[in-house]
Amino acid sequence: MSDAAPTFRPSTVRQPGPAPEERIVAVACRGRRFVVRAVAGEPLGEAIRRCFADEGVDSGTVRLDGLALAPFAYCMPAPPRDARHAAFYSDTFRPAGVTRFLAGAMTVGRRDGAIAFHAHGTWREADGTLCGGHVLAEGTVVAEDVALEAYGIDGAAFRADPDPETGFTVFAPVATERRTGGDGRERAHALRLRPNQDFAGALERFCRDRGIDRARIEGGVGSTMGAAFVGGVVIHPFATEVHLGRGRIAAGGDGELCAELDGGLVDMSGAVAGGRFARGINPVLMTFELGLVEEAAAGGVDGGAAAD
Repeated sequence: MSDAAPTFRPSTVRQPGPAPEERIVAVACRGRRFVVRAVAGEPLGEAIRRCFADEGVDSGTVRLDGLALAPFAYCMPAPPRDARHAAFYSDTFRPAGVTRFLAGAMTVGRRDGAIAFHAHGTWREADGTLCGGHVLAEGTVVAEDVALEAYGIDGAAFRADPDPETGFTVFAPVATERRTGGDGRERAHALRLRPNQDFAGALERFCRDRGIDRARIEGGVGSTMGAAFVGGVVIHPFATEVHLGRGRIAAGGDGELCAELDGGLVDMSGAVAGGRFARGINPVLMTFELGLVEEAAAGGVDGGAAAD
């Protein structure tokens, strides 16, 4: 099979509201990694709130790999129910027994002043079913003690506000007062990508415009119009729920910036797929939020222009 992923449609989806000229919402900040230790029997939302409060941060990202939940509630992408949205959510699913995450990502932020999260993943349910989707906080409880990788940001926060373009309430970064100095914290950017732009290309363009030679991705939660992976796998149903795993942006063999983004998704049919996303043909459907962390370029020169 050819390594070149074939093109697919749609390449754009008409949203119900006006499209702002600014297609990438970005706030420079500082960040650091820490560990979220969730305890069996805790509601997932409370475990996240407690651990982020203990670290003195309001926003950031969490990797969900290895998380076990019971009970668990989720939904999947679905066709629109009316003209107010380009796509929507399915009914709620509540699988019996313990659900174990293979991979997943979470954005942590604020909604109506309280801590909230946006999380997608893929998992195996107790009966062996492989599935994925959008994690619901209500009715979701940690089943086993677990340590999860997290990234906290300072000087920016993800805040959920109504988005006229898509008709949904979505996370986007806003500037906040810096709580601490820069010692031990990396230069970072909290990002939201708006619809109808290839997400790898958008990240490459963001780095190029700011003189960032090398960066890694923390988190990564969003949706795409189907998907194409390196190796030729194409997902045709137009609404997906996507999570990123490891991701980096650096110069390729031709010297141009190249985003290598690994992750997974579930589509409207319930099919799960994963791998390295092809560049140039994976447009954002509703939103994509993530943290982008500047790294030293080859030779140890620190690039980028994030505020200290």
